[in-house]
Amino acid sequence: MEGVILFGHGSRDPQWRRPMDAVASRLAQREPELAVRCAFLELMQPDLPSAAAELARLGLRKVRIVPLFLGVGRHVREDLPRLVELLAAAHPAVAWALQPAVGEEPRLLDLLADLALGNGSA
Repeated sequence: MEGVILFGHGSRDPQWRRPMDAVASRLAQREPELAVRCAFLELMQPDLPSAAAELARLGLRKVRIVPLFLGVGRHVREDLPRLVELLAAAHPAVAWALQPAVGEEPRLLDLLADLALGNGSA
């Protein structure tokens, strides 16, 4: 079994995480065998080490970490890779695959442009 961690910044506002939870739910519906968790850099729980430890305890051997960040700032460029290095040291039996931030995905950028033009399915 494989896993995915959707990683976001976090917020003091509990409503902020609703879109992340919705993505996690859609992933779980599409791939019932996939272990899906959300994790946050700060201000919300679980943090990345906690979510990762849970998946490692489940015996997963491969986990993709998907940064749900539109912009690629210091957190994505510097903080997140360091956190993934710590995960690899703490859980060496798991292959941690850090994906690019979603804001670097051309399909998402096209969708956002379509939505801004009123061409979405709203």
